[in-house]
Amino acid sequence: MSAYVSALLVLCCLVAAVSIAGLGADESTTESRSQSTKGSTSEAPENVTQETPAPTPAVTTKVANETASMSTLPGGGTKVFGRKRFLVAYYGTAGTDALGVLGERPPDQMHRRLRRAARDFKRRGEQILPVYELIVTVADATPGKDGDYNHDISRRAVRSYIKAAERNGALVVLDIQPGRDDFLTVAKRWEWALEHPLVGLALDPEWRMGPRQVPGRVIGSVRAREVNQVSAWLDRLTRRQDLPEKVFMLHSFRSSMIVRPDRLVDRPELAEVLHIDGFGTPSQKLDTYRALARPRQFRMGFKLFYDEDVPMMRPRAVRKIRPKVRFVSFQ
Repeated sequence: MSAYVSALLVLCCLVAAVSIAGLGADESTTESRSQSTKGSTSEAPENVTQETPAPTPAVTTKVANETASMSTLPGGGTKVFGRKRFLVAYYGTAGTDALGVLGERPPDQMHRRLRRAARDFKRRGEQILPVYELIVTVADATPGKDGDYNHDISRRAVRSYIKAAERNGALVVLDIQPGRDDFLTVAKRWEWALEHPLVGLALDPEWRMGPRQVPGRVIGSVRAREVNQVSAWLDRLTRRQDLPEKVFMLHSFRSSMIVRPDRLVDRPELAEVLHIDGFGTPSQKLDTYRALARPRQFRMGFKLFYDEDVPMMRPRAVRKIRPKVRFVSFQ
């Protein structure tokens, strides 16, 4: 690890420690799932390169033609949480384990590990639906040539996960860390992939920076109005393309990360999930979860960390959480 990365890690930890000291119960988790705990993201891995954002019509047409016959979700039906589905995900980006477990190995190999990790969450009469939560726009500690403090992974990498999802009966959720961009601008760069029936979207406000903020130095936030703009766009896309319901997920581990969540608009074509993140002891994680949960607006999600949770909660304990968890991800 370089001296720059080590310094960034120390700085991130100090920021988190100061923030948590002044928080109420909803901010008791010891730290975010910050990529700074694993390493700097100022550069893409060797096989995860930046690309020109705007999709070409040829790419969009190819994806649409290949998936035109896929009108239902794995296991049948068009509702993400229909047929008593419980979703279990691996989280990360392609080609590296620095941001999460998903990138440790090629997608088919990780799918087999994911299925094993998911088995103990299943209850009688339920279906387990595996999910690849893939970070496709990664926040950076440096501005880059566009000055937006983010970079996209390669389309080829994203296609490899979509193809694996088709083979393995899984979903893909594209996770966005926008840096100084806004969420809608970045989401539209991935429209070609979101036209696929198995692909949903996650917004990560931790990495939504203001005009003078730098990822890794502060914890970001997003206003309800911006989230509503993205959800309205994705809802229209889903309806226009006659696609199955899509996962639309918001990450949070502090009350300040989503400003005025009571103003978020429900979208009929989207399965909306509020995913409570942050690592720590079980009691810290549960305090944060109970303070932030909004079960009347969302299905609830919960994050487990292989390395940082002390100890990591077991599936039986997660299934006992109230309000009920319907989406679990591992990092």
